[in-house]
Amino acid sequence: MLDSETLNSLAQRLSPGAVLTDPDLLESYRQDWSFDPDAGTPAAVVRAADTADVQEVLRFAVENGVPVVPRGAGTSVVGGSTAIDGAITLSLERMSAITVDRASRTAVVGPGAVTVDVKSAAAAAGLFYPPDPSSFEICSIGGNVATNAGGPCCTKYGVTSDYVLGMTVVLADGSAVELGGTRVKDSPGLALAKLFVGSEGTLGVITSITLRLVPQPAAPHTLVAYFPHMSDAAAASQDITAALRPSQLEIMDNAAVNVAEDFLRMDLDRTAGALLIARSDAGAAAESELSAMQRMCESRGATAVFATDDRFEGELFDRPRHAIYEALEKVGALISDDVAVPVQRLSELTDGLAAIAERHRTTIVSCTHAADELTHPVLSYPHGDESAATAAAAARGEIHELVAALGGTVPTEYGVGRRKRAVLAAGLSPELLALNRRIKQAVDPTNILNPKVLISSLDEPPQRVG
Repeated sequence: MLDSETLNSLAQRLSPGAVLTDPDLLESYRQDWSFDPDAGTPAAVVRAADTADVQEVLRFAVENGVPVVPRGAGTSVVGGSTAIDGAITLSLERMSAITVDRASRTAVVGPGAVTVDVKSAAAAAGLFYPPDPSSFEICSIGGNVATNAGGPCCTKYGVTSDYVLGMTVVLADGSAVELGGTRVKDSPGLALAKLFVGSEGTLGVITSITLRLVPQPAAPHTLVAYFPHMSDAAAASQDITAALRPSQLEIMDNAAVNVAEDFLRMDLDRTAGALLIARSDAGAAAESELSAMQRMCESRGATAVFATDDRFEGELFDRPRHAIYEALEKVGALISDDVAVPVQRLSELTDGLAAIAERHRTTIVSCTHAADELTHPVLSYPHGDESAATAAAAARGEIHELVAALGGTVPTEYGVGRRKRAVLAAGLSPELLALNRRIKQAVDPTNILNPKVLISSLDEPPQRVG
């Protein structure tokens, strides 16, 4: 346990005002969006101002055998930044600088930079940063890199790892290393930058990121199509992705359509088994791409198809997908998950979700990034209702079992955090699990970095040096 004298010695090694110990402030850093009932209370929160601060924190942690939980915006839904009793929560929110270089089409950003601000800075230079996780307006780039976040745009443009050219990483011993650079091929030797993407703060703390930017695409054309059954929408999506690369291809199930309609009152078809939303930003070719998508949807039994080249109308067409979280948050607590099953089994997944929801008397809606076979089941229950929370948690466990039975996987773009560690471990071969643990132990031998997240090399507490 860290006493006040020891924490004062840490404060003297850091930027002024970096260390927070006030109980009310510590309380505000206990939870992330997973709202873990077992969240601890940190001994201190350090709001690092630069790489040097991060180095000093990790050196101090090793010296004192104290865990460190790196934290960005705290939007993890899997417990990636939930606090640990007596540990240090290392907040990177102050490290939010953004510098765009139009000539090299790169941006150097701090891990605390909010994703929407990075996208806006790129757009101001006539460039585009594609990854767009659903929380892009509030999540941080550091968190995106830590979980290798995606979003609807990844259908065409790829995920966060496709845009990370380089980074500065502070290792567990406090040493800082520069990985990659400003060019795609700036990686002599092992491509170590990619090792840290998706590592969820367990291998090192990223303090600066160099991102690749691309030319700004044309304004998207948008299509929506209703289908009587999820299997029809899934088949249409397979036809579309076999023929072209839409910039977005999403499918909402019937439950999601009804939640969106309750919230938006847009006259959505409540009887539809699925709603497909597709976009093309192919410029001059966008109109022909939408025409092709319309034919494919109709050939798969779409009951209605609407298309537009108007940007404002297109945003309205796309609005139901974004409304799901807003609508459910108005009425209760959320458990948002991400799973992946082969698209041809998507209808089995959504039918199974409906059965699980009925069995546990909870709400489950789903939206799918169809081209990537990635589905977000979202569970909702009334705030403060402990029995409903227990039912939702049980339903989530059944969802994971269903996904496994359908030949799918559970840990996908939200990361693993605490909540999915057991699921991940069960899904890996003994050899692969051992390899992950060897890598963790090699770079963090005292097990101080986010020890309860992803895959720890050790089951014991952090070790003190000296």
